[in-house]
Amino acid sequence: MLEIIPAVDVKQGRCVRLVQGNMSSETVYFEDPLAAARFWTDQGAARLHIVDLDGAVSGSPKNRKVIERVVKEIPIPVQLGGGLRTSEDIQHYFDAGVDRIILGTSVYRQPEFVKDAMRQHPQRIFLGIDAKEGVVAVEGWTHVTQIRPIDLIQTYASLPVGGVIYTDISRDGMLTGPNLAGIREVVTLSFLPVIASGGISKREDVLVLSPLQTEGLIGIIIGKALYTGALTLREAKDAVRI
Repeated sequence: MLEIIPAVDVKQGRCVRLVQGNMSSETVYFEDPLAAARFWTDQGAARLHIVDLDGAVSGSPKNRKVIERVVKEIPIPVQLGGGLRTSEDIQHYFDAGVDRIILGTSVYRQPEFVKDAMRQHPQRIFLGIDAKEGVVAVEGWTHVTQIRPIDLIQTYASLPVGGVIYTDISRDGMLTGPNLAGIREVVTLSFLPVIASGGISKREDVLVLSPLQTEGLIGIIIGKALYTGALTLREAKDAVRI
C-alpha cells in the first residue's frame, strides 16, 4: 500500500512550512514539532518525514534535541534528513530510534561517504534528490548543479540503497500539483523504491500518482496541503485505496 507521509519540517525548534525552500518564507504551524508529530499520529499516519531545515543549510544537525524527543515519544517510524554528513551523525540518529536516514547534499558532494553509509546500514539510507528545473539542487536547495536526478541516482544503483526521496523544489509549498513527468522518470528509470514530494495539493493529485505503485512508488510526502486543510490525511489515504 502506498504510504501517505506527513512532513514535519523543523526550523529553530518549530514546525514550519517554506515556499520553494526559501528559508525566509516560513509559516509556523506548531511551536513544538512534537505536537505536530502527535497530531499526525492521532490522524492515522503510519510514518513521518522530518527535516532539520537549519541543518540542511548549515551542513550539520541543528535541531537534534527536538527531533530526538519526537522520535522517542511517537510510536510510528520516522525518516530524517537535513545536515547529516558524517557517519557519527548517522549512527547517533539510528541509535536514537530513527528508522531511515535521508542523505541529500552528500549524495552529490561526498559519494564515497554515502556509499560507505549504505554498506554499514543496508536498505536504511535513502537518497534525497531535490530537483529544480530538471537538475539537482543541494545545500538546502541553495546551490543548483548541472546533473540530472536520474544520472545521480544511477551512480548508486548497485549499492544497498533503501530508495529515493524525490522532491521538485519548484512545486514545494506551492499547492500547484506534482511534477508527474519528473516523478515518473525517476520511478521508471531508477529501479529503486521512490517516495515523491512537492506540490501535492488535493485528492486528485494522489489519484494521479497512485498508479505508479506498480512501477515502484512506495510513498507520497505531503506538507502544506495537510497543514492548511486543503487536503486531509484521511482523504489522501482513501484515494490510495481506490
